[in-house]
Amino acid sequence: MSFSPKQQEFLQNCNHRWNIKTGATRSGKTFLDYTVIPKRILKCRGDGLIVLLGNTKGTLERNILEPMRALWSPALVGQISSNNTVSIFGKKCYALGADKISQVSKLQGAAFEYCYGDEITTWHEDVFQMLKSRLSCANSRFDGTCNPDNPHHWFKKFLDSDADIYKQAYTIDDNPFLDPVFVENLKREYSGTVYYNRFILGEWAAAEGVIYRDFANSIASGGDLRFLWRGDAPQLMEVTIGVDFGGSGSKHAFVATGTLAGYSGAVILASRRIEPDTPQALERAFVDFCLSVFSGYGRIDHIYCDSAEQVLIRGMQIALRSSPLSWAADHMGNAAKIEINDRIRLVSILMGVGRFWYMPAAASARDALATALWSGKDPTKDERLDDGSTDVDTLDALEYSIERNYKRFLKARGHAI
Repeated sequence: MSFSPKQQEFLQNCNHRWNIKTGATRSGKTFLDYTVIPKRILKCRGDGLIVLLGNTKGTLERNILEPMRALWSPALVGQISSNNTVSIFGKKCYALGADKISQVSKLQGAAFEYCYGDEITTWHEDVFQMLKSRLSCANSRFDGTCNPDNPHHWFKKFLDSDADIYKQAYTIDDNPFLDPVFVENLKREYSGTVYYNRFILGEWAAAEGVIYRDFANSIASGGDLRFLWRGDAPQLMEVTIGVDFGGSGSKHAFVATGTLAGYSGAVILASRRIEPDTPQALERAFVDFCLSVFSGYGRIDHIYCDSAEQVLIRGMQIALRSSPLSWAADHMGNAAKIEINDRIRLVSILMGVGRFWYMPAAASARDALATALWSGKDPTKDERLDDGSTDVDTLDALEYSIERNYKRFLKARGHAI
């Protein structure tokens, strides 16, 4: 196997208690470990447990075990069993998720001779604190990787401590084996966002200020040439409406988004933000919005609503059944409501590669995106500002209209998830 200079440097120096690689996505951090992990395991003497930790067992399987299995064969890298163990090169290893302390509580009290950690910044901090006390064998070692997070993250504080740590920081350009076209596309995807600093430059960067900086600059310039759809009406394979319900200090929002063939892009077709004083007024406004969307694009495939308001959803569904679009009531369901930061990342990527547009009828969505801000209130977390000063209602509705195609949008462009 060929290794980059950065990877060779790691192999020459990874003889510390903690050996950590941080930095850009696809920079070669994890690929090296498909060789490092077996070597570490084969050197274990049986003084303690061998443990592999990831955000979840699913991500550990996808990021680590599956590629190792393809490289070394299923005979040497087994499947995770019902008791959370997996045979690797003939030795029993525990494979666990680290997003919740309950996942690894069963290992408390046991010594770890070797531990590998994937996506460390996504772990529950208590898991890591427990791990530190478990590496108690004379020859205990930990190897791990992560993408950088904000500079106040608990793991960054550990990396900056005086513990016995060998650490490396990778940029995307530290991997000479990547296709230059892929690298350029990846840089475009994250351009103008905090993700560029973290996933391209490998920096521990704070999420602050405007979220969609390039989009906001485009709108502010007045030219609006990059994101406004121009020319003939888009040819859509799917039209989805997202609905968010307002609470104290917020409003109701509807956003219709069209999906281009092969999930090659998304176009915000129309948006509306309203503040009706009765459920009946909300129902009328919703039906009017649906009629407008159907009149313009000839289809409504899905309607996803904030699941927190089932009574309002049923009222809107009944109103829709009494309208010319009665069939559309059967296409209403609850929004998936995936993690907000995953939704933000999806929109950022689509914007970055020029696969995201809006129509003139989506002015409220345009303005919501241009003014979306990171909160900055808690320096240890990436949180979107939601204090009533920005239009989070429309952002939620927009995200509900595209989030169920999260993986499809990314895979359509060959993006690594």
